[in-house]
Amino acid sequence: MNHLKTFVLLAALTALFGAVGLWIGGFNGMLIALAIAAAMNLFSYWNADKIVLRLYRAQPVDETHPNAMVRAYVDDVLEMAAGAGLPRPKVAIIPSDQPNAFATGRDPKNAAVCATTGLLDLLTREEVRAVMAHELAHVKNRDTLTMTVTATIAGAISALANFALIFGGDRDRPGGIVGTIALMLLAPMAAALVQMAISRSREYEADRVGAEIAGDPHALARALQKIEAHARRIMNPTAERNPASAQLFIINPLAGKGADNLFSTHPATGNRVRALMEIGERSGLRPGPAASAAAAFTGPTGTSVPTTSDRPRGPWG
Repeated sequence: MNHLKTFVLLAALTALFGAVGLWIGGFNGMLIALAIAAAMNLFSYWNADKIVLRLYRAQPVDETHPNAMVRAYVDDVLEMAAGAGLPRPKVAIIPSDQPNAFATGRDPKNAAVCATTGLLDLLTREEVRAVMAHELAHVKNRDTLTMTVTATIAGAISALANFALIFGGDRDRPGGIVGTIALMLLAPMAAALVQMAISRSREYEADRVGAEIAGDPHALARALQKIEAHARRIMNPTAERNPASAQLFIINPLAGKGADNLFSTHPATGNRVRALMEIGERSGLRPGPAASAAAAFTGPTGTSVPTTSDRPRGPWG
C-alpha cells in the first residue's frame, strides 16, 4: 500500500506539472511540460546521487581518513550496512554547521549516505550510529529515488509557476494577472502537500527500520531531539535556496522564514520520539543516559579525538 500510495502521489505531481503547462501554453504547453517531467524523472533516476551530493558539496570519506572520529563514523555505517544486507554505500560528509543527515541514490547499489560536520560534532557515537541507521533504512526501503524525484518535480513546479508571471499573465489566460498570481501561490503549495504525503509516512517507517538496524531506538530518539533543537538555530543556506530538497534530511533543515517553509515534509519530532520510545518498550530495551549527559564531546571534526582510558564514556572513545 505504501508503494501504491507513493506511485499515485508521484503521478499527481506529474499531472500538476502538466496542468501548469496547460495553463501557460495551452495543449502544446501541457505536452511540453509532461515531456520535461518525463525527461527530469529519467535524468533524476540516473543522476540522483550526483545531483544532491554536488548540490551540498558532499566530500567522500572512507576508512583511511586521517580523523579518528570520521573513521569511526565510516566504520559504523559500513558495519550496519553489511548487517542489514545492503551493498557498501558511498559515505560522505557535508561541510555544514547545521546538524543533519540524508541518503540519496537510485537504488541500494548506488546509494550514498551523508552526515554534516555539525552532526558529528553534536552527537555521541551511539546517536550518530542511530541517525545513519535511519538513513540506511531509507536505502533499504528504496525511498532515496522516490524522495529525489519528488524533490526534483516539486522544485520544477515552483519554477514553472514563477515563469507563469512572465509568460502567462495576459488577458487571454483564465483569470488574467489575478489567475497568474493565484497559480504562482497555489501550485507550489499543492506540490508541497504532495511532498508531505509522500515523505511523512516514509520518515516513520525509516525510524522503525533504523531502530532495528542500530538496535537502539532510544539513541535515535535522543538524536532527533538534539538535531531539532540545534537545526532551528543554525541556517542551512543551500537548503534555503533549494527548499524542495528539504525532505531528504532526517530533520527539516529550513528555518521557516519563507513561504516555501509553510508546509513541513517531516512529521513532528515529538511524535517520532514517542513512537521510538514505544518501540524500545516493546523490545524490552531500557533508555540510555540522558541526552545532556551523553552529549559530552571533546573536539570538532577538524581535530583528532583523545582515546585515553580515563575519559568518561563518550561518543568516540
